[in-house]
Amino acid sequence: MRILAVDHGEKHIGLALSDPTATIASPLKVIRHVSRLLDAAQVADLAAENDVALIVIGQSYDEEGKPNLAGRRAAKFAEALKEQTQIPLVLWDESFSTQEARAARIAMGVSRKKRAGHMDELAAVMILKSYLDANKPRVE
Repeated sequence: MRILAVDHGEKHIGLALSDPTATIASPLKVIRHVSRLLDAAQVADLAAENDVALIVIGQSYDEEGKPNLAGRRAAKFAEALKEQTQIPLVLWDESFSTQEARAARIAMGVSRKKRAGHMDELAAVMILKSYLDANKPRVE
């Protein structure tokens, strides 16, 4: 079962895709934000093309555990996406995904100059990895 993760940003939408066994998260693509409806249609099309069985959308929260502005935008995007596809959606806590992506790029030895760009695709990988790790079947 392939899972698609979405890191919804104001300017870009990062996408990551799992392997068919839902154990490995890999970057898929970054799409430029146009409008909520067009973005949702693009994500729905990519999900269908890749035989995705579940879409995980990152949602951020404030200190009180309530969705912050970006989290509310992600929820609105999820609603628009529900209108475009029958694939099940889940909102997933994406707190610190961008910081984790930045740390991963540093650990990989990427120079400061090359790290300066957007990290939406890698943030989507972090969201997907978090989801996969939390939903990994337990071996007895």
